[in-house]
Amino acid sequence: MFAIALPMVVSNIAAPLLGLVDTAIIGHLPDAIYLSAVALGAMVVSFIYLLAVFLRMSTTGLIAQAFGAQDIKAQRQVFFDGALFALVLGLGVLALSPFLLPLVWHVVEASGPLQELTARYIQIRFWGAPAAMLTLVMLGVLLGLQKARHAMILVIATNAINVVGDVVLIIGLDMNVTGAALATVLAEWVSAGLGLYFVAQHLGLRRKDFPKASLSRLRAMFQLNRDIFIRSILLHACMALMTIWASYQGQLYVAANAVLLQFLTLISLGLDGVAYSAEALIGESKGKKDSQAGRVWLRVCLFWSGVFAVAYALVFALFGSAIIQLITDIPEVIATARVYLPWVVLLPLLAHWSYLFDGVFIGVSASTAMRNTMATAAFCVYLPVLWLSQELGNHGLWLALSCFMLARGVAQAWVLKRRQLLQFA
Repeated sequence: MFAIALPMVVSNIAAPLLGLVDTAIIGHLPDAIYLSAVALGAMVVSFIYLLAVFLRMSTTGLIAQAFGAQDIKAQRQVFFDGALFALVLGLGVLALSPFLLPLVWHVVEASGPLQELTARYIQIRFWGAPAAMLTLVMLGVLLGLQKARHAMILVIATNAINVVGDVVLIIGLDMNVTGAALATVLAEWVSAGLGLYFVAQHLGLRRKDFPKASLSRLRAMFQLNRDIFIRSILLHACMALMTIWASYQGQLYVAANAVLLQFLTLISLGLDGVAYSAEALIGESKGKKDSQAGRVWLRVCLFWSGVFAVAYALVFALFGSAIIQLITDIPEVIATARVYLPWVVLLPLLAHWSYLFDGVFIGVSASTAMRNTMATAAFCVYLPVLWLSQELGNHGLWLALSCFMLARGVAQAWVLKRRQLLQFA
């Protein structure tokens, strides 16, 4: 389990650290407008790419099952179908990019010069969309084959090439926003090439091995990806609604909650690693039709997920105030964030179930169950609690989030047992 989890934890840590270097380079230009344009443009592009993470999830589960069944032909088919799906999606994003920018300006307030620079950044970045989508599929293949070390190399290489490109294009050639965008696009295409090399090695790909496109297989993949996409939309909508709701209470609460929500990022570093392991190992068990192995891996992953959750709760209880001060030095925000810190201490214990069960559901390709449990938690728990707890102010927001996370885990556990998803006949 740790052979898969640890490289992915390293990847999760390395990516934001290298992204910090990226921001520091553009942030040292003489005018702040360049940093604003890159930050705004990157937010728009990242939001779209984040919604496409279903490509990685669906591929991991299907590849893991084919790997367990030792069916190399099925593995190649999954990769081919996923790559075709990713290319179509990436080209679609590129083609629709001219229509996206007017929507951005309806949501975001930006001056004329900032709009111009941001638009230039976004338009250049979308030339990397097909490569970025393909890389998600190849990450899914590598994780499904339990080649987490190569997946880690791919993630780190993407960010390292981006940083080197920034140094050359921004500092060396003085290309500011254009250089930042070109460096990232270059990194995305080089990473897609590197990912293809890794996948070709592990799947023994040759030109004659590529299967013919199948409408029925593509339709099944579309349904799988559609369900995970809807699940992701609901999750991000719930998180966004928390910030929107806080804005009605005042800017101070928005800032304090933004600081505390960074703790969720820290939580995901460890819990995502265990979830990735569950995806690969339980998917392999399904491919082997080994129900006993599936149950063993569930217990192993659940144990370590719980260990991480308790560790996080203890760290946040003992050092939460210090972490808050690392994130911000504004006294009012620090004081307000400390008031709501107990919710963050409680959160890992309530949330780790849903992180792990997401991995289990992906491993067995139970995408419809993922979507339905997310919808149940969002509409039957999160929204009612959010509405009924308005008088509690910001405590009500954190109560709603905590109940939402717990409800997801409970709903997933119920479906897992009722539908016997780990009973592989």
